[in-house]
Amino acid sequence: MQVTVTVNGTEYVREIEPRLLLVHFLRDTLGLTGTHWGCDTSNCGTCVAWMGGVPVKTCTVLAAMADGREVRTVEGLASGGTLDPVQQAFSDKHGLQCGFCTPGMLMTSRWLLDHDPDPSEETIREAISGQICRCTGYENIVRSVKAAAELQREGAK
Repeated sequence: MQVTVTVNGTEYVREIEPRLLLVHFLRDTLGLTGTHWGCDTSNCGTCVAWMGGVPVKTCTVLAAMADGREVRTVEGLASGGTLDPVQQAFSDKHGLQCGFCTPGMLMTSRWLLDHDPDPSEETIREAISGQICRCTGYENIVRSVKAAAELQREGAK
């Protein structure tokens, strides 16, 4: 079947098998390997991207479901060579270690800050509860999201 999907602002038309998962469409068909493929059961959250402006676990979404939709991946966060505040804060506050969960954490954090520009620690922890990080213990991730919110506020001034 043929799908037309806009990914990070670029429209792609591709022939796919109806059973192809969105994570494999992004990684294997389009070569956007920032979206990681982890558990294949939606438990780990490393594969989070946005579809229609909403975070989805791409290992449980068929690529056919993205037909005619907009998808945003971690590659679409930076703009004009400038890191998104979330990316900058994760780097500054050591919100990553091995980096495997980082794309999903970044996409979820960006969505959170778009909807709550000054989230509490509890809100951040709830937002990232669908992601598993085996390295950081989450403390630096929470600090990173708080720092990203601050960077955003400073940038808005």
